[in-house]
Amino acid sequence: MTFQWTAVATFLYGEVVVLLVLCLPFISPLRWQKIFMIPLWSKIAVFWNKMFLTIIVLLIILFLDAFREVRKYSAIQVTEKVANVNTNAIDHIHMKLFRSQRNLYISGFSLFLWLVLRRTITLLTQLAKSMASHAALETQVNDTTEAAKKYLAENERLQEGGEAVDAPSLEANNEVIAIKKQSDGLKREYDRLMREHERLQKGGKKEA
Repeated sequence: MTFQWTAVATFLYGEVVVLLVLCLPFISPLRWQKIFMIPLWSKIAVFWNKMFLTIIVLLIILFLDAFREVRKYSAIQVTEKVANVNTNAIDHIHMKLFRSQRNLYISGFSLFLWLVLRRTITLLTQLAKSMASHAALETQVNDTTEAAKKYLAENERLQEGGEAVDAPSLEANNEVIAIKKQSDGLKREYDRLMREHERLQKGGKKEA
């Protein structure tokens, strides 16, 4: 195997190892994102697109060259069989054809796994960002819910004592706004019922 094909085969084995590591279930996308945020990776990321395209072009060239060699030796093999040449020549052609096919598979799988590797890293990064956003949103919702529960409990306690309470300054949140509106509505309804009760009591006294 020549130097270039040895390098391509080594590159292929490296791709397989990296993909297997990326697929390990006990390493979460958030941890991979932390690894990708290491300063060394940040420096490499600047040249990532150029390196990716360069390797793509090299692998395509090697793949097309290997494909050309396979067609070449396949045609020569058929010609030699028809011409009834000696066995040594046919064996030599078989060897050349086998190497060409091997190179074709190596370059083809390297090209395919390189695309898969890039896509896998992209999806891991997107998944990590989504998980981080979801965790932050969940924390915010929990905090807001707790604050709303405390506000409602305090408001109900003060309303039972005939007092009013001003709404605390909470962050703009649809759930809190809806709860506040509901609480204000209950307070207005409570005041209306109290006025109606007082009016009925006054009316009863006059009749008596």
